[in-house]
Amino acid sequence: MPVELEREIRERLIASLQRYFAEHLEVEIGHLKASLILDYILREIAPTVYNQAVDHAKTAMQQMVSEIDGTCFEREFGFWKR
Repeated sequence: MPVELEREIRERLIASLQRYFAEHLEVEIGHLKASLILDYILREIAPTVYNQAVDHAKTAMQQMVSEIDGTCFEREFGFWKR
């Protein structure tokens, strides 16, 4: 599932990449270069991060489902005290 970004978010990310290069690498890059770097990150790196996040969410959900019996349990026929 490719990562699709809204135009405004994409532009903010491009600006962030330009700032990062300027401040940390002391290299000025233009909009096109930052856009190409962002495309590379989205195609090469983002799927790994996405898959890991999905795996974490799946693990958390499985844990919640495994605890449902203890969380969502009501003793049956509890009206009459024994």
